[in-house]
Amino acid sequence: MTVLDSAPVGTTTPPAIVCTVLEQQRHGRPVGRDRYTISEVAGCTGLSVHTLRWYERIGLMPHVDRSHTGQRRYTDRDLDWLDLVGRLRLTGMPVADMVRYARLVREGEHTMAEREELLTAHREDVRKRIAELRSTLEVLDYKIDIYGDARRRAEASEGALKH
Repeated sequence: MTVLDSAPVGTTTPPAIVCTVLEQQRHGRPVGRDRYTISEVAGCTGLSVHTLRWYERIGLMPHVDRSHTGQRRYTDRDLDWLDLVGRLRLTGMPVADMVRYARLVREGEHTMAEREELLTAHREDVRKRIAELRSTLEVLDYKIDIYGDARRRAEASEGALKH
């Protein structure tokens, strides 16, 4: 499963742009490789080894192949999935919803409508949070302007007194 496999139906970002973004992200990966150790994945994603193992344990990470010695071997596809999980985390999606989404993806195409519903609902939550943040940013801008104006007036007064 890749980010493209799990993209919501009716996405407004053209596939060519999504592919370009993914290719840019892949530039940090060694060229010509598609097998990574858990420590390499931790270094590349910023996730701890413990978190990667936890993702696997709770069902957020699909089955990760193992070497003949039992070491995890992640693929580019796994890294694409971790990128999507990271983006979902960044948007504030609850872990339970991410696990549910991962389960639906693994269950196959017959779950597409449910996946679309889950992501659509989450998108609405994200849009509400963005609106709240914009409103909060306006308050911060207002307060900063007040302090900036007061500082400039004080500096002008000090300058007038010196002359």
